[in-house]
Amino acid sequence: MTETISISEFKATCLKIIDQVKTTGMSIIVTKRGEPYALVTKPPEPEKTESWIGKYKGEIKITGDIIKPAVDENDWEILK
Repeated sequence: MTETISISEFKATCLKIIDQVKTTGMSIIVTKRGEPYALVTKPPEPEKTESWIGKYKGEIKITGDIIKPAVDENDWEILK
């Protein structure tokens, strides 16, 4: 449902109207000289993002030693 008010009424009571829009979720059309001038609506709720931590628990299998260096210790001098 949408309510319509004049711009002069909006100017006089804008904080009250904005609070009303937030609590009721109702949109308000502000008119100037009888023509639609602005639309006051509640912003959309932010999307809830799923945490990536633990998302793949039980789906990833670790194979081999993940602590041991990938390169042999004797090759370190060559790589410098």
